[in-house]
Amino acid sequence: MGKGTLVDRLLKIRDGLWLSRSWTTRPRRPSEPESAYVFATRDEFMARVSAGGFVEWTEFAANGQLYGTPTMEPPDGSDVVLEIDLDGASQVKRRYPAAVLVFISVPSVEVQAQRLRRRGDDEASIEKRLLVGAEEERLGRAMAEHVVVNDDVERAAAELAGIIDICRQVAR
Repeated sequence: MGKGTLVDRLLKIRDGLWLSRSWTTRPRRPSEPESAYVFATRDEFMARVSAGGFVEWTEFAANGQLYGTPTMEPPDGSDVVLEIDLDGASQVKRRYPAAVLVFISVPSVEVQAQRLRRRGDDEASIEKRLLVGAEEERLGRAMAEHVVVNDDVERAAAELAGIIDICRQVAR
């Protein structure tokens, strides 16, 4: 149960949220729905970058693929949810200072490795991702206003929903 599973659960238990669908140049995993990302070629992605079509974008160090959040037009009255990496979060925070950053942490390195294997990643990619993950954990905890440990999807989604409720109350 990764971040995507957690975000899917959050969207089911809290109304008024809009999930931006990210773009990527990586190939779709066999078990992944086509709707998980907009899957694009590197040329298509870079053309959109050149046109100013992303709120944030980055090249992910663990796999060399590009990921980005397209410019957004959420429905009126919706709070936007982005499932992005730390570089993207930093870009979003600079562009939207009122954005609330929540770092989703794995319970342990072992759990992260198990999740990567379950989704079909090869061992070389897993090793690289785990090395990057240790630094991301440190930076993410320092950058975010909130940290949620993704150890149980129901508990973590409820915690995220509670953070959203508090942010909504403060914004009133």
